[in-house]
Amino acid sequence: MIIEVVGAVIRDEAGRLLTVRKAGTSRFMLPGGKPEPGEALEAALPRELEEELGLQLARAELLGRFEAPAANEPGAIVRSSAFLAAVEGEPRCGAEIAEMRWIDPAAPAVSLAPLLADHILPALQASK
Repeated sequence: MIIEVVGAVIRDEAGRLLTVRKAGTSRFMLPGGKPEPGEALEAALPRELEEELGLQLARAELLGRFEAPAANEPGAIVRSSAFLAAVEGEPRCGAEIAEMRWIDPAAPAVSLAPLLADHILPALQASK
C-alpha cells in the first residue's frame, strides 16, 4: 500500500528544522499529512499546517518527492511531496500532534521517521 502525503520543511533563523510527533507514535517527522479525497497537494499543505500547528503558509517550493517505509503503518510505503515552506505564526501543537521539536538537521537528537532520516535530510544537505 502506498500512502501519499505532503510535508513542510520549516526552518528557523538558526537553521533548525521543525519536526512533529503524532499521538500514539514514537518517531518525529515533518509537519503535514494526507490530502483529502480529490484535494491537490498544494491545497493539502496549508490545511495541514493550520490544523496541526496553527501556522499559515506564506509560500512553498517543492524540495522533492521521496518514498520510504511508513514509520507508523507496517508494510506500507509513504510517498511524500516535501516543500520548503515559509510560514507565518508561532507553532503550537494541535490536531493529532503530541509533541513538536526543533532539531539540528546535521545531528538530530530524536528518533526520526525513515523518510525524514534517509531521504529528506540528505536532500536538504545536498541543496545547500
